[in-house]
Amino acid sequence: MDSKTLQALAVAALEDGKGNDIKVIDVRGLTSIADYMVIASGTSDRHCKSLADRVIEASKESGLRPLGVEGTEGGEWILVDLYDVLVHVMQPRVRDFYNLEKLWDVAAERRGKASGTD
Repeated sequence: MDSKTLQALAVAALEDGKGNDIKVIDVRGLTSIADYMVIASGTSDRHCKSLADRVIEASKESGLRPLGVEGTEGGEWILVDLYDVLVHVMQPRVRDFYNLEKLWDVAAERRGKASGTD
């Protein structure tokens, strides 16, 4: 399964579980660890766990077992590693604190300036 299809599968699972503020960040060319990062918020630790479980089940149904899952004990920030797609499910206060979107936007901006496309 290509990374774009896998990213769409993760987003659909998060939307189905009523994930909030779902964002997809294209990190190709910025890092070798993934092509996309998908970030979503849950309303509670239970909701975050449920969202992560939906992503895991959707990937398994498509024949892909996650490489790893971290953070299910606490439920404040759960990472589901789907090889070329990293899914972060976070409670809003944790998401605001770490602000991954801004971190990767800065990296993308620097990449654009370095290549002269900005």
